Amino acid sequence: MHVLKKSDLIENMKCFSCFSSKEKTRSRRHASRRGISPNVPNSPSSNEPPLTDDQQTEGKMQNAASPKSNEAAIKASPDKSIAAQTFTFRELAAVTNNFRQESLIGEGGFGRVYKGKLAKTAQVVAVKQLDRNGLQGNREFLVEVLMLSLLHHPNLVNLVGYCADGDQRLLVYEYMSGGSLEDQLLDLPRGKAPLPWFTRMKIALDAAKGLEYLHDKANPPVIYRDLKSSNILLDQDFNAKLSDFGLAKLGPEGDKSHVSSRVMGTYGYCAPEYQRTGKLTTKSDVYSFGVVLLELITGRRAIDTRRRNKDQNLVSWAFPNFKNPQRFRELADPLLKGDYSEKGLNQAIAVAAMCLNVDASARPLISDVVTALTFLGDEIDDTIELVDSPIKLSPSQAFCYINKANKASASDRERAVAEAKEWGTSARTSAMSKSMR
Repeated sequence: MHVLKKSDLIENMKCFSCFSSKEKTRSRRHASRRGISPNVPNSPSSNEPPLTDDQQTEGKMQNAASPKSNEAAIKASPDKSIAAQTFTFRELAAVTNNFRQESLIGEGGFGRVYKGKLAKTAQVVAVKQLDRNGLQGNREFLVEVLMLSLLHHPNLVNLVGYCADGDQRLLVYEYMSGGSLEDQLLDLPRGKAPLPWFTRMKIALDAAKGLEYLHDKANPPVIYRDLKSSNILLDQDFNAKLSDFGLAKLGPEGDKSHVSSRVMGTYGYCAPEYQRTGKLTTKSDVYSFGVVLLELITGRRAIDTRRRNKDQNLVSWAFPNFKNPQRFRELADPLLKGDYSEKGLNQAIAVAAMCLNVDASARPLISDVVTALTFLGDEIDDTIELVDSPIKLSPSQAFCYINKANKASASDRERAVAEAKEWGTSARTSAMSKSMR
């Protein structure tokens, strides 16, 4: 298990030299515009509510900084080194051909992303230049560098390095040639074939594995907090990786059930209880995953203002169909033109429906979602689908193991998951035997 402690993050934050008083003033003005009270450590007011975990951490970060220089050079301490490389702004300007338009490959609220090649290693990289007046600030920059320096998994994007020259903030990632899931699924160019069903399920499985690592391997767990189709990047073989960790938070420790946080993320993907109360848990990520899985099934955006009012919110539009398996086909992406197994569709919708449960405690653990999706997408050839198995199971029966596991004790849960794996192995064998006849 990967042990990731708040003390480690705060200790690493001390490796960052401070930002100027001008930068702090601008940060306070920005906080004021968002309706967030700027954090002033050690100056409590009887009229102010207690600081949230976000504000306390931000205060510790500010206190850890030393006001000696406005150059935000990042220096790693000997015992807690930051693995990522450091780049100067001049180096990254050369890499991206001076940030010219022809090198631009993406743009968002955080700033722009450019494609480039490192001179020393010839590695192709993506360089994200944070907009100094954008939504992603210094805190998010620090969190992303630290998180991706401490966490490594095949389904998390690899951070190559960063630049913090003066007021410039840049992040250098491995280049993902397939772009984002949003590009391939929701912004499909005219004339390009849609993603096949099998590929969609594989992308869902990869994203779930990335979340599983954050939730189960890190201790305390890491809550991603911003899972959406634009943050899932794809390589040329459609292997998926989670990116953009600026909003990630360490999960609850000890007997705490949640962490308190300012409500941040993307509208349409946030769990309802998090939006309502600011209480954040790993089940908040599970809800966001359910939205992404529903996007993969339907080919529709989480929020689409181009549609009529009652159809703009994907979850609200799909929810009535969850209770009626006879209407499941209405949820399938029309671009697939029926090229999918009906049982596979039913099972995927069953998983999405459980993830989108309004009651957070009734949602499955992400590890159980991985177990379910493994039998839909992992290492199964396009012509050999598990769902062609002669085993006759309704969607509710197929995933009763997950519901059972979610509500049971630890020993019962392990047994239930083992039964699900046994069911999947048996069905996979049957499907392969059938295809060889």
